[in-house]
Amino acid sequence: MSLVLDNHAQELLFRSARTANTFTDEPVTGEQVRAIYDLVKYAPTSLNMQPLRVVLVRSEQARERLVEQMADGNKAKTGAAPLVAILAADTNFHDKFDRTFPHAPGVRDWFTGDDTARAHTAQFNAALQVGYFILGVRAAGLAAGPMTGFDATGIEKEFFADGEHKVLAVVNIGKPGEGAWFDRNPRLDYDDVVTTA
Repeated sequence: MSLVLDNHAQELLFRSARTANTFTDEPVTGEQVRAIYDLVKYAPTSLNMQPLRVVLVRSEQARERLVEQMADGNKAKTGAAPLVAILAADTNFHDKFDRTFPHAPGVRDWFTGDDTARAHTAQFNAALQVGYFILGVRAAGLAAGPMTGFDATGIEKEFFADGEHKVLAVVNIGKPGEGAWFDRNPRLDYDDVVTTA
């Protein structure tokens, strides 16, 4: 009764949604991915910095290069998914502030000179966007299989040779296949998580 989102949307986005481990052969179209991005781009980040960058792995050669960097338990899933997205943080996000935060021309200067702090800020905000992206995949009626079991340095060398991106997640995307779901693991209750100060 306290939520505005209807029950169907609650189930689609949260309660029934789980990490998919198998997918059908049905392709994920460019139009679907564009619709996902055009929805989730509106979710908030600090100073509207939007540091998430997405590489869609579609070619066979790129898929092979990616699979080599995945942990053994993730290789087969990544090799078989209809679409795989590499989600990374652009550590030079501040170079786009003229477009993303145009009313404050000096804001770029806040992030120059301290590469470590800028990288931390980029990774934190891009991690928020990873969560939004997964919800967007679900909103499109697709399943997501987000993974962190990979050689991040290897993926960065293969797909981000500029050295300006930090890989956060690899997400398999598609229609769920047979046996896609493991049983739902328990969640912490409200009283385990929320306190009042």
